[in-house]
This record gives sequence, structure tokens and C-alpha cells, in this order.
Amino acid sequence: MDYPESYELVFQAPAVEDDVVIVRRTERAGAGGYPVYEDESGIVRAEISDRGEVRMQASGGHQMLKTPLLARPLTP
Repeated sequence: MDYPESYELVFQAPAVEDDVVIVRRTERAGAGGYPVYEDESGIVRAEISDRGEVRMQASGGHQMLKTPLLARPLTP
């Protein structure tokens, strides 16, 4: 199956606008067998299924993971 190269993860932010993070596909797969995506810093990491379901993954200790409101595939 072909998976998108990147997604926008949209998180609800306390400010006026939502927080948007762009993540790119890595070579890794998550526990569900789907690709793991991460942002440029490697801090935001998520497994995204073929149906757009998101499972956030901790990239370090003491992270408080929030599930995004939306995972929007980006087209090249």
C-alpha cells in the first residue's frame, strides 16, 4: 500500500488558531504495522493508519501526548 509522504497534524490550541505540525514518513512501522511519521525535530511522532487514525508515540520521557483533531495528508 502507498502511504502519503507527509501529513499535517492539527492540534487544538488554547490560542485563536489551532496548532499545525507537519510530519514526514520514516522507515519505521508502529505497533499496528503502519508507518511512523515525525516532525523535523523528531519530537512529534505518530503512527498513522491507512484510514487516517493517529496513534501518538512518545519520543522522550515525561511527554504529555495529545491526540490531534485531524490528520490531513499533504500532496507533493
